[in-house]
Amino acid sequence: MKINFQNKTIILILLFVFQLSFAQKKNENIGTETVNVVKPYSPTISDANKVKETPSLDDEGNQPKETIKYSILSVPVASTFTPSKGKAVNVEKSKQERLFNNYATVGLGNYSTLNAELFVNQDLGNNDFVSGMLRHHSSQGGIKDVLLNDEFYDTALNVGYGQNNRDMSWNVELGYQNQIYNWYGLPKDFGASLLPQDRFDLINKINPGHTYNTISVGGNFEFNESVFSKIATKFTHFSDSFSSSENRFYLKPTFKVDVMDHSINTNVVIDHVSGSFENNYFKTNTDAVKYSLTNFGIEPSFVVNENDWTLELGAGLYYALDSENSGNKFYIYPKVNASYKLVGDLMIFYTGVNGTLNQNSYADFVNENPFLSPTLNMTPSSTQYNVFAGLKGKLANNVSYNLTGSYLNEKNKALFKSNDYTEDFSNESYAYGNSFGVVYEDIRTFRFYAELKADFSENVTFGINGTFNSYKTDAPAETWNLPTIKLSSNLDVNITKQWYAGLNIFYVGERKDMQANLDLTTDPELVTLKSYFDANAHLGYKFSERLTFFLKLNNIGNQAYEKWLNYPVQGFQVLGGANYKFDF
Repeated sequence: MKINFQNKTIILILLFVFQLSFAQKKNENIGTETVNVVKPYSPTISDANKVKETPSLDDEGNQPKETIKYSILSVPVASTFTPSKGKAVNVEKSKQERLFNNYATVGLGNYSTLNAELFVNQDLGNNDFVSGMLRHHSSQGGIKDVLLNDEFYDTALNVGYGQNNRDMSWNVELGYQNQIYNWYGLPKDFGASLLPQDRFDLINKINPGHTYNTISVGGNFEFNESVFSKIATKFTHFSDSFSSSENRFYLKPTFKVDVMDHSINTNVVIDHVSGSFENNYFKTNTDAVKYSLTNFGIEPSFVVNENDWTLELGAGLYYALDSENSGNKFYIYPKVNASYKLVGDLMIFYTGVNGTLNQNSYADFVNENPFLSPTLNMTPSSTQYNVFAGLKGKLANNVSYNLTGSYLNEKNKALFKSNDYTEDFSNESYAYGNSFGVVYEDIRTFRFYAELKADFSENVTFGINGTFNSYKTDAPAETWNLPTIKLSSNLDVNITKQWYAGLNIFYVGERKDMQANLDLTTDPELVTLKSYFDANAHLGYKFSERLTFFLKLNNIGNQAYEKWLNYPVQGFQVLGGANYKFDF
């Protein structure tokens, strides 16, 4: 405790006086005096201060506890219990399905449909292997209200050999394909201006069958420790039954150099296609219609990878060589891509702008539309730029999504358009309004794509996607046979260990086409092909680990919709068969 200066003085005086009182003689009278205090009382309040000392307490509760001494009276008790040795419980694992290298499939259905496949893959040693594939799909036709033969055959054979080494993996393949189709799509009012007998004779005169043959040899090479990342190359010879032929060769090496977390990638493209058609559509030519096109391209890019984002900066440089028409051109395309993880893998933002030069070929067109006339004009297509942005990720561990918006500017985009026709007996079999040509248009497209995939469990998977397009052209022409809406959905279910099933549904919106009967008018008629909806289902039963039976239902709605103008598809289709897996 602190005491101020005045209090200390008073105490010292009192102690001094007290000491002197003991020094006086006994019974001595010191007399009395009167003291007058003239200073008025002036009280003051001293500053409060916290006590720093902690008082020591000596309560009874702080006394040390008394030590208690005790003992246990142990009495033995008879017991027959003996603990057993512990044993770990095994978790029962499901039996893993055996995998086979080879399988054979055969199925039969209405419309006299035959579908057969054979896939073989055999290891020759620790590193090398051989493979083979035989596939056949045919139908004897029978589409309602079709006046011409509508059967088709498609048979393909491939053999291959490859090696998987530590530093490099490669494989080469040799293939052959034979396809037979019929131009069965006559216009609905075909021969209306003819006499009934003349119309009957004209239709019977038409031989709509045509054949395509393809021979190909190619290879793929992948390198693990080399400047070369991979190389893809292929040569294809394509021909038809109207003396058309085409040769295509491409070589596409890819270089990659890693620098810490970054990489420098370079794609090189050499793509050559050349061929000839015996006639143009109206047979006004004197020489064969020839074409020879070669694209040389290089696409260097620099890729930066960080924790949450990836950036690719590059460009594409192309030189297009037209040997027949001397129309050589040089193109420069952007190649910029970026992605950023906004919320880990749950939400990833991506964007970019790309462009490229696409080589067109007769073989590729036929794979998309087998009802073309052998009288095409060939030229490459240029995607000037494709600007896009989107989000992808997961809504949950088993649900993923992808949303993309894009804007495309395409030059010389290839479109299929119906050929005009006459009802002349001297025409080729493809010149009666039952074939298509290729036209090229400059098109700008706004596109939105959405996709959702869900694995509800190990036995149930679901997916749905949709594409929405808005087209614009400089010319008054339409975007022939391009739908504005395409929707698709699929569901696959493992009902039990033996039974499984699936359902696929798709929708294609309206398309535009144009055709004219030149015997009646020179003004072609704009035709709108109706949108169509289709549903397919399949059911399977695993009789054993090797043998499986299946049933497929196509076009369940039995709609005679037109995929191409004047070409209705087969109605309700049933296909049943079996699949057998085996090893050598």
